[in-house]
Amino acid sequence: MKTLVKRSNKKIYRDGDKLVKVFDSTFSKADVLNEALNLARIEETDINTPELLDVEKTPEGWAIITTFIEGKTLEELMKEHPEKEDEYLEQFVDLQLKIFTQRAPHLNKLKEKLHAKISSSGYEATVRYDLHNRLEGMKDHNKVLHGDFIPSNVIITPEGKPYVVDWAHATQGNASADAARTYLVFSLNGQEDLAKKYLKLFSKKADIPMQLIWQWMPIVACQQSTNNIPEEKELLDSWVNVFDFQ
Repeated sequence: MKTLVKRSNKKIYRDGDKLVKVFDSTFSKADVLNEALNLARIEETDINTPELLDVEKTPEGWAIITTFIEGKTLEELMKEHPEKEDEYLEQFVDLQLKIFTQRAPHLNKLKEKLHAKISSSGYEATVRYDLHNRLEGMKDHNKVLHGDFIPSNVIITPEGKPYVVDWAHATQGNASADAARTYLVFSLNGQEDLAKKYLKLFSKKADIPMQLIWQWMPIVACQQSTNNIPEEKELLDSWVNVFDFQ
């Protein structure tokens, strides 16, 4: 098997026409099975995605086995062809909007997940209270949300066919939350110009006011804070602490 990605808590291998994603002990069996279940549910939609083949226990940890998709990620293509950034970004947003048209009624609910993340965050009770209230006031939708929709999770085949990978964070809910999450990740990666360009394009194509997306920023920033990455704390705090307390 050829190692494609090696991180502190997971490894991704290519084994012929299969992709093997191996998780270490920091991932519970439930988390791994939930990711596999998400993928199985997304397979029932019209989104191009790898086919789930198997879930098994290996000496290294639990593994998800899918078909291998040949191609380059949109992130790679943007780096290789910076002059085509606008073209790739438009393709990226169009694909995200297509995902929102899908329905997968058995996916977890976004609000339930975010309420749990707020409760488990390290913010003080007053901040958590306001975040819970803000979240509860958001409109309930049932759109399919990827949850980590970034260019590295979109593979373009040699024939130009887009595939969306890594459905670990998929839920159903409000599209504006997914857009806020994408904007936040661009910002955390130091791609502020790309983040602004993405948000403007998304707002235009989705016909969603930017103000509605901004309303989600403290919530998705709180969600991200639960990953406890020290170098992200200052920026996330600036997004979360936007309330005037009486």
